[in-house]
Formats: sequence, C-alpha cells, structure tokens
Amino acid sequence: MSIRQDITPADMQNIRQRFGYSPGVKVGQMLYIAGQVGRDAELNVIEGKEAQFAQAFDNVKKVLTAAGADFDQVVEMVTYHVDMGDLPLFIEVKSRYFRNPDRLPTWTAITTPALAMPGLLVEIKCTACLE
Repeated sequence: MSIRQDITPADMQNIRQRFGYSPGVKVGQMLYIAGQVGRDAELNVIEGKEAQFAQAFDNVKKVLTAAGADFDQVVEMVTYHVDMGDLPLFIEVKSRYFRNPDRLPTWTAITTPALAMPGLLVEIKCTACLE
C-alpha cells in the first residue's frame, strides 16, 4: 500500500490554512499538484500577463522542488485559460520551464469564464512521476 504525503512548500502554508487544500500530494511515485495560479505568497494576484504566467509556473516549481522533483518529471499538464488569445504568450513562458524537448508532458488546455480570484488569467494543474 502506498503512503500518502502532503506536499506544502513553506511559503504556501497560508493556502492550506485559508483554503483548506494541499498544494501537492505524493502517493507512491506519483505527485499530484493542485492548480497553481499567478499569485504571490501573500495571495496577491500578479499584474501583467507574462508575469502572472511565470508566477504560476514558479508556483508549480515550488511544489515540484518540495517533493524533490523538477519539470522533467511532469507527465501531464492541464491548464485553464480565461482567454485563449493569450495562448502564444503562455506557450512562450511555458518553454522557459519545460526545456527538455525529450521530456514534454501531455497537455490539455481548457477555456473557462473565470478562475478562483478576480484578475487571474491561468491555472496550471500537473501530475509528475517521481522516477
């Protein structure tokens, strides 16, 4: 039987306390990362599309790092976008994090009318295999 381990980076404790969920959960060799958005440690929404996309990926990276993983181990990514017109810029930012062309995840992009907080433009949910 696999042991479940909650993964909460130090600067994400407020998410766990305020919203009642774990940023990541590790079960066996699998890491499930909750949807990460472009907000800082104080839960302030980042201004500017490119900066917000980068912050969302930085937040994914924090969970990966806390679990001893990196972007090469991400096997699935689901993104939620309020405006698919932002996709070219999002792809440009994404390429800064997924650098190894031989280790790209599957990816599903979904449009949605809104996210959890006003001003959020994207949410990134990932699953990683910790080999």
